[in-house]
Amino acid sequence: MQRNATTQFPILLVHGLFGFDRVGGFELFHGIKQALRAAGARVFIPYLSATHSNEARGEQLLAQIDRILSGTGATRVNLIGHSQGALAARYAGAVAPDRVASVTSVSGPNHGSELIDFLYKALTPGRLPEHVADKVATLFADFISLLGGQAQLPHAAIAALAALTTEGVGAFNDKYPQGLPKHWGGNGAQRVNGVRYYSWSGTLPDSENGACNAMDPLQGFCRAFSEYFITEAGQNDGLVGRFSSHLGKVIRSDYPLDHMDAINQTAGCSRKGTDPVELYVRHAERLRKAGL
Repeated sequence: MQRNATTQFPILLVHGLFGFDRVGGFELFHGIKQALRAAGARVFIPYLSATHSNEARGEQLLAQIDRILSGTGATRVNLIGHSQGALAARYAGAVAPDRVASVTSVSGPNHGSELIDFLYKALTPGRLPEHVADKVATLFADFISLLGGQAQLPHAAIAALAALTTEGVGAFNDKYPQGLPKHWGGNGAQRVNGVRYYSWSGTLPDSENGACNAMDPLQGFCRAFSEYFITEAGQNDGLVGRFSSHLGKVIRSDYPLDHMDAINQTAGCSRKGTDPVELYVRHAERLRKAGL
């Protein structure tokens, strides 16, 4: 069946911490851009700083939105942000609602990340026992090395991590509350200043609901990270808690997907159950039907 995801406004896929469009033959939003374009959408992936504050990355996004609007003749854009990319998208929607038609958070830490809280303490001398701090920091550094080819945890990342802690995102939310739920685990306002807000996310899949095989190193890291969640223990994707991800109209927050599955990164292993690429195409169709 021919899909129709021909949205009125271009779609921008906004990457998160340590993100990128492509490194060699490796794409971050693996297969997603191509599937959206095949269904009729105009799709762009803006290039943002790999490590920076939410506001700084949001300003970078705004500059690229202006270039895309100028180049396409469109008047607004649909922003779909993964992880920290959701916060950059929220910033753009809050400060420039005339240029943003919709903001969609995919596995976004909209109330901060318990893992980042733990990691930030691990990188602060004296905040955690030395052996615990060493374990957490080393695990995260290895994860980044696998994901983005980084030789070690970049020093500049510490400031970016501070912006993703519960405290850091809380300060961000005080300034940019658009779309946030009033009650923990609920839906937020679906339309603010003319901007539509949506979100979806997942929780770590089990063997019956789409878990990849044991050879998937990305899922292995997500499972290891999951052990550091307390408030949302058992209700997280390895990096972001289920209810922390809620924003605007919550499409679903318990898809059987880990944090990297949400952008179709499975290290080449086969997955049962939810197809993340389908989620993006279906959402583009949703945006089209909403006149966006």
